[in-house]
This record gives sequence, structure tokens and C-alpha cells, in this order.
Amino acid sequence: MDHENAQDTAQVTDDFELPGVPDAFQRLWTPHRMAYVKGGQKDHKEDECPFCAAPPRSDEESLIVARGEHCYVLLNLFPYNPGHLLVCPYRHIPMYSDLTDAELDEFSRLTQAGMRALKDASGCQGFNIGMNQGAVGGAGVAAHLHQHIVPRWGGDSNFLPIIAGTKALPQLLGEVRERVAAAWPASGAGTPAEHGTKPGQGTQAEGHGAPGADEPEDLKRSETGAREE
Repeated sequence: MDHENAQDTAQVTDDFELPGVPDAFQRLWTPHRMAYVKGGQKDHKEDECPFCAAPPRSDEESLIVARGEHCYVLLNLFPYNPGHLLVCPYRHIPMYSDLTDAELDEFSRLTQAGMRALKDASGCQGFNIGMNQGAVGGAGVAAHLHQHIVPRWGGDSNFLPIIAGTKALPQLLGEVRERVAAAWPASGAGTPAEHGTKPGQGTQAEGHGAPGADEPEDLKRSETGAREE
């Protein structure tokens, strides 16, 4: 496959304004047979925060894995590895230091539960966990706090083939969401979204901000990949 063909066929669409910032690599979704998702990236609306827009929608539509009382967990629309999760408070706050004690407790417990679910669902051997704080810290959605949980495997920088600028992901996001939700620990924080939690469950503060999800500093692939929208 040459570079021009990859550019023409390996693009992903963001129809639901979901959180995520694409890097320089376009995605080829490859379940049992290669499924090309055609179409172009479209810009997010400047007056809409994707982390505020996600909870009222269905779990399937927003790729939500688990919901808690103060925070929730969803898949990153532009994952570095399959199962790349984002932990977000419902409340529209920018900084980790803005969390209340109750939010901080659930935020931490959801992170731990997400790690356990990913390990059970995928057999990953490690994780990158982190967040960028503020626009100057590299946050793509500086107005709404979110933490990345990226599963890692030995040699995973090569296990997803990168050919002509195209990174192949082995599972569709919807299938990944179902697997992680099914593996969500019963004793962990949050309610697993196996069968689709009804929109509007959980508490959510209204607010708007710049959409798109940032990437942990140590996971950045290129300057062109950290798109500020």
C-alpha cells in the first residue's frame, strides 16, 4: 500500500464529537476482515465540550465503559492502543486540584478499576497513566479534566503495524467498549456499562469548553498529532 492510497482510504470520522485528538497516523480498523472506515475528520464545534456532551448520550454512542456518581470512564476515540481509556469528572473543571474530596476518591478508584478491567480483558502487561494540565501543559481539552489510561504490551510499539503512515488497530471501538465493560470489576468504582446505561444517569455540571482530547506528554507522537481544536 503506498502513502497516497493510505491517505485516501484510511480515515476515520468523528460523527458524535467524541473526545479524542488524532495523531499523525490514520487508522485502519482490522477485525477478522479488513474494514476501511472512509471519510474525513471533521472539526469539533468550538462551543461544545465533548466531555460534557458524552454522558447524556447512550453508552454505545459515547463509548462509555463505566459510570460513577461523580466521574465516568470512556474510550478515547483516537486510541494509542486498543482499550485506551479516559477518566473524567461530570463537573466541568480544568484542574486536578479542582476536584472535591468525593470526586478525587472516585476519580482514583475508577482509574484503578479501569486498570483491572483492561488487564482482565486484554492481558496487558503495563500502563501509561497521566494527564496534561492547562493549555501550556499540552492539554487539548484544557477546560475539562481527564486522565489517560493506556494499556501496554511488550514490544507494542511494533505489534500494531505502521505502514505508509497508517496504524492498524485490531478491534472496532464498540467491541473494545463491550469487552472492557464486561470485565469491569464488580467490587470496583462505577457501574459497568455492559448493557447501556440510560443517558442522563449520574451527575453532570453544565459547561462548555474546547473539544478534543489531549495526549500524555510521554506518549506524543508528533507535533502535528496534538491538534488543539
